[in-house]
Amino acid sequence: MCIAIVLGTRPEIIKMAPVIRECERRNLDYFILHTGQHYSYTMDSIFFEQLELPQAKSNLDVGSGSHAEQTGRIMAGVEKVLMAERPDVVLVQGDTNTVVAGALAASKLHIKVGHVEAGLRSYDRTMPEEINRVVADHISDYLFAPTDISRENLRKEGIAEEKIHVTGNTIVDSVYQNLEIARRKVNVLADLDLEPKGYFLVTAHRAENVDNSNRLGEILKGLEQVASEFSLPVVFPVHPRTRKMVAEFGFEFDGIRAIEPLGFLEFLQLEANARLVLTDSGGVQEEACILGVPCVTLRDNTERPETLNVGSNTLAGARAGRILDGAGRMMAQENGWRNPFGDGQAGESILKHLSAG
Repeated sequence: MCIAIVLGTRPEIIKMAPVIRECERRNLDYFILHTGQHYSYTMDSIFFEQLELPQAKSNLDVGSGSHAEQTGRIMAGVEKVLMAERPDVVLVQGDTNTVVAGALAASKLHIKVGHVEAGLRSYDRTMPEEINRVVADHISDYLFAPTDISRENLRKEGIAEEKIHVTGNTIVDSVYQNLEIARRKVNVLADLDLEPKGYFLVTAHRAENVDNSNRLGEILKGLEQVASEFSLPVVFPVHPRTRKMVAEFGFEFDGIRAIEPLGFLEFLQLEANARLVLTDSGGVQEEACILGVPCVTLRDNTERPETLNVGSNTLAGARAGRILDGAGRMMAQENGWRNPFGDGQAGESILKHLSAG
């Protein structure tokens, strides 16, 4: 069996890393196809090196564009590679344009599709990610659901039970494996002069937050209030898109320590040692939960309800008062919750199911 692993963004590399490492460990016939959805492959090749992963065999370097343009370019590029390589199965992960384009291209060539992290639902169709994950799920042959909630979502949509496999989430494997690498390679707390559990960590990059002046203004105001109320540094590695919009709207980072984006290993180390995380990222909600760090989500909904159910996370939306209240609640929260995302063996489980056919 030959496996094609299709990815195009750094979060996909992070979450596919355990599957890639398991392919290597089992000496399987596989290759990595990098679409270059977010960055050029040249930029991401350093990321592969940091995480000690083999380099991609093919790269498309599609770059940015409207959703339709980008998805179309990825589909055309993936189709050419798949026609040349003829793998038996294509693995995609998550909810990006790379996922829906890779799944469609493979499906139309009658190549089996495996969707890693299947069954997540925010039930908000205004999010392009929701449309991508729904489409990918309904054309996949193997649906690797991270939790029982994800499996139930798929069953409710009429997907055949025999296609669904609950494997846990590869992010658990990835957090454990990459924290080990981070301990050997980086010391970001010393670099930034921070104490363990002595700071808050922030990420915000979603279009619905940063492209909306009201929401972005309220988020920044809420972060300023959090810094003032708890007298701890609020460390904010600022995404280029977010920094651009802050300048465009005439906002400032008052009382917030705005720094340049970090590499994944540095960010993971910073996350593991934070007192609290405030984020609009789905992946960071999961990572914080796994690491035992309380989280405030700067969104009105989440496709990770498991984090709410175990008490590791709260939804604050984009209102300053709710952000401050959420931070206060989560600061008082005991962090002995059960990790709902599995035991760190998801990569192994996914490949077992593929091998079994």
